Amino acid sequence: MESGPLDGDGTSPEAQDVQTTVALDGDGTDIAQARHLAAGFLAEVQAEHGLPVSQRAMDLTQLVVSELVTNARKYAPGPVLLNLRITGAGGLVEVAVWDSDPVLPVARAADAGRVGQHGLEIVMAVAQGFEVQREPVGKRVTARIALLDSPDGDVAGQLPL
Repeated sequence: MESGPLDGDGTSPEAQDVQTTVALDGDGTDIAQARHLAAGFLAEVQAEHGLPVSQRAMDLTQLVVSELVTNARKYAPGPVLLNLRITGAGGLVEVAVWDSDPVLPVARAADAGRVGQHGLEIVMAVAQGFEVQREPVGKRVTARIALLDSPDGDVAGQLPL
């Protein structure tokens, strides 16, 4: 893929349409494979489309992918699809994980004594957008992460806590 002329926001017009989807086969290496795919996707976005990606965005994207794929593998039988896409005029990476279980996940109340089962809470805390959508078969869990940090150190687009 080649980069074309940049729009007024500094992104190439085709960068907003960059995406990849992979079916994860359940052989025990899915989570690592998904993290590597996410890192490779963001590296390609930088190299081929000229979109800047902060190290924080790279790390958070891999974390979110890991948590969402782990949950899908743990709670849903059958296949899992991972889709990565650039949205928001090139300012966000969207991580969407589809699985075959129609039960929608619910974040639990904070409990410092609970061991494990904090993945959804983590995803919701680091994402600029989060949604769960029931599909004709199963569900799709989507999180959006800013590609850049703002000059003051906050994540672009994230409201202060």
